[in-house]
Amino acid sequence: MPEQLWFTAFLNQVFAGPVAGMLRALHIEPKHPQAPVTNAVAMELLVFLFLILLFALVRSRLSVDKPGALQHIFEGAHGFVVNQSHEIIGHHSEGFTPFLMALGFFILTCNLIGLIPGFESPTAVPVVPLGCAICAFVYYQTQGFKHAGIAYLKHFLGPVWWLSWLLLPIELISHFARMLSLTIRLYANMFAGDMVTLVFFSLVPIGVPILFLGLHIGVSVLQTYIFVLLTTVYLAGAVAEEH
Repeated sequence: MPEQLWFTAFLNQVFAGPVAGMLRALHIEPKHPQAPVTNAVAMELLVFLFLILLFALVRSRLSVDKPGALQHIFEGAHGFVVNQSHEIIGHHSEGFTPFLMALGFFILTCNLIGLIPGFESPTAVPVVPLGCAICAFVYYQTQGFKHAGIAYLKHFLGPVWWLSWLLLPIELISHFARMLSLTIRLYANMFAGDMVTLVFFSLVPIGVPILFLGLHIGVSVLQTYIFVLLTTVYLAGAVAEEH
């Protein structure tokens, strides 16, 4: 049985039976029936619950006259995403802000939770960045069809009809490669950051690791920004007016 974090052990103790049963119902045999919930899944669930509580707290304290510090932070992040989307996508970008904000906050929290003792970053496990990449891929493709209808398929055929047989497989490979690129970039950076921090904590437990904790925070923010930026770029290509 793999090593479990305390929160993972708690979930397996309470929900091991139902989770294992659900997996078997989906024709998925759990590798460890007594502990079907992995650390990555447990951390994702914890991040989800934390963000729900955080969003509810911000919502309950919204004020026009006396906005608090938390409201200023969220308004600043919202304004940044809105301005970036408007510059990249155009005047019709406002409808994509909720998805981009939720995606950004989820990835950022997943990146940073590993700094808390007793937890680990789920984005340092390949399946979590892959899940985020799949969500981004499905979302921008769906928005492409929603915006242009069946004409969105022309996006994969290129501007010259007699070369469409050649461009179609190239475009399909290119779009699926975007998922791979998003996954590897986020996973590799977060995994490397976790390993570097862990190594220096084991070698020099006082003083020096603080510098690497700061580096880890910087990498976490940067990788979140890159993931959201690339998703915005892909959205821009999917809903461009010329389609």
